[in-house]
Formats: sequence, structure tokens, C-alpha cells
Amino acid sequence: MSRLIAIQPETIIVADDHPLFRSAIKEALATQQGKTRFLEANSFETLQQLVDDNREVDLVLLDLHMPGVTGFAGLVYLCKRYPSVPVVIISANDDPVVIQRALEHGAAGFIPKSSSMDTITDAIAAVLMGEIWSPPSSLSDLPGRNDSELQLAERMAQLTPQQFKVLMMMSKGLLNKQIGYELKVSEATVKAHVTAIMSKLGVNNRTQAVLAAERLSVNNPNTMT
Repeated sequence: MSRLIAIQPETIIVADDHPLFRSAIKEALATQQGKTRFLEANSFETLQQLVDDNREVDLVLLDLHMPGVTGFAGLVYLCKRYPSVPVVIISANDDPVVIQRALEHGAAGFIPKSSSMDTITDAIAAVLMGEIWSPPSSLSDLPGRNDSELQLAERMAQLTPQQFKVLMMMSKGLLNKQIGYELKVSEATVKAHVTAIMSKLGVNNRTQAVLAAERLSVNNPNTMT
């Protein structure tokens, strides 16, 4: 029997852009957590709003490939802005290097989507009891951590929610005018955000800011040195 039954979280957010997976996770957990409220997010913007509106969230289950965010940037944002909320990555990518990076960036656990439901519920139970969970032997024989990437994550964590959204839109190739339209703000306001973003990231221009964000992508080959 899963250890999840030992903990009764009030609110769990399931953040994944695949509705069938969200439903499967909710149904599996609900059988043992009848009183838990499950909230769903199909984009990172929706997830941000849910966490802002529900400050008593006990756990976030986060897919690494959410619309509206690049790679580990979303994880970094959540862990730094809401340090009391454990974030567990649930991903189809079970590369040990990816798992290690996720844990270094603050994830409370990393669960491959290929795991059985028993394993998933046991992993969540461990996290709810304050443990850090990852697949057995997933972190053996790996190179040391990339301190420069972690320093970049610390700088990115200084961004305000609006600045973070602007940076993610910049990473998608949107121009200031397009970003302003999406966020319903003036182009001058967007330019001010871009200037602040460059200052906080320690870069000199827009291109360097986008490249900095891309360093937190999941498949960046230059992350482990």
C-alpha cells in the first residue's frame, strides 16, 4: 500500500499540457486522497495564476515542457518565488543529467512518466514527508554540477512575474510590439521590462538575454561541463 495515505494534502496542482495525463494522475491520487483538492494547469501562465490565488498549495506536479516557459526556467521561478511549495517534476525525459539539473534547480523530486502508479504515489508521499525523491541509481557517475548555470538561475529568480513573462516571450522570438499586445501594455513598458531583464541577468543586449534563457533549456548540450 502506498505511503501517500499517511499524508493528507489539501491542494495539489497538476501542471501538464496533456489533459489525459492530468486526468490519470488525479484519478490515481484521488483514490487515496479523497479530501484533496486537485487543480489543473495546461500552461505555465495558468500555473502562475493558480499558485498566486491558492497560497496554501501543498504540492505542484510539473511537466518540464509546459507551454509558455523554457526548460528549467519555470522550475527556477516557482522554487524561488514560492519556496514553501514543493515542486515535483514529472517528465517523459528520464536522462540522469536532466534529473540532476532539476534537483539542483530546486525540484523536490523527479518522477519519470514511465513509472508505475504505485511508484508515483510512493514518490509523492516521500516528498510530502520532506524527502527528496529521484529514481534509484539515477544520479550515479555524473559530472559535477554546473555552477555557472546555477548562478544564472539565481539571477533569473530576481525577475518579477511580468519580467519573467516578457523574457519567455522574447525567447519565442516575439518583438516588443507583439509582447505589448499579448500583455496588454504599451511598447514603452515592454522596453522598460527588457532593460530591467538585461540588468538583472547581467547581459548587454536582447540577444544575450535570450541566449541566457536558452541555457536553462532541457536539451542544452553545454549545461554539464
